[in-house]
Amino acid sequence: MKKILVLGSGGQIGSELTMRLRSVYGGANVVAADIKLPLIDDIMQSGPVEQCDATNAAQIAEIVKKHNIDAIYNLVAILSATAEKNPMLGWNIGMGALLNCLEVARENNCAIFTPSSIGAFGASTPLDGTPQDTIQRPNTIYGVTKVAGELLGDYYFTRFGVDARSVRFPGLISNVTLPGGGTTDYAVEIYYAAVKGEKFSCPLKKGTLLDMMYMPDALDAAINIMEADPSKLIHRNSFNVTAMHFDPEEIYAEIKKHKPDFVMEYQLDDMRQKIADSWPNWMDDSCAREEWGFKPKFNLQNMTVDMLDILSKKFGK
Repeated sequence: MKKILVLGSGGQIGSELTMRLRSVYGGANVVAADIKLPLIDDIMQSGPVEQCDATNAAQIAEIVKKHNIDAIYNLVAILSATAEKNPMLGWNIGMGALLNCLEVARENNCAIFTPSSIGAFGASTPLDGTPQDTIQRPNTIYGVTKVAGELLGDYYFTRFGVDARSVRFPGLISNVTLPGGGTTDYAVEIYYAAVKGEKFSCPLKKGTLLDMMYMPDALDAAINIMEADPSKLIHRNSFNVTAMHFDPEEIYAEIKKHKPDFVMEYQLDDMRQKIADSWPNWMDDSCAREEWGFKPKFNLQNMTVDMLDILSKKFGK
């Protein structure tokens, strides 16, 4: 990768990935793009920025040609819980942006990364040690778009030779950007509540296991898979990746080691609970580890220390 376009630079992953890519490849070589401008000051001031509606293929193609792009990160999507409230929007944004990116990549000889998700699995998937290759019958529009996206990525690779790669992200936990309507959002929001000294209302019930990953590891995964030797990739779209799995009680207990007065209660969200129940308890990510050296640095313990430390400084606590 020499000249990179990040579509969705204003989102939870995109805002952080843009800055990480610029730190690795140089600010001038990473173009940030989003439908809404301006973006955060760090992005606006550290490299090129373009306004782009990813459902408009011509706009993407124009930016790719203007900046001689050779790799596209397509991070445009409507997250799971939000998409369930407007399925047509979830489909049109998720699939429209991806198809446009794949076509532009085919026409301009670009590599492309598009994140998939644990949402690509469903209730009929083995929930413990979910294999790399297994049944994928999701019951959310978000999951349906992710399965379709995985198949399209592999189709464009086998049919046209487009270098399409992907990972199935678990719930992502960030200290920089707040999430935007995902099922695993509670695992971010709980840290903010703890630092602010607020009581936390958990939308998922005790015992709900979900895979999670700290954002620094997610950013590393997104870069490392694109830099991987293609001859070693047996799979492409998409790799299981995970760093930890826990239920609400476990993350609460870990936070209480540092914030003993912190209080959590349960206020269940039926829709989010239904989605969470259909997702894996934990995935087997051995293929990612073997094929391109995936190796996360953070677990629940050291992530909690880091999250509380950074958020405490952010809020002056």
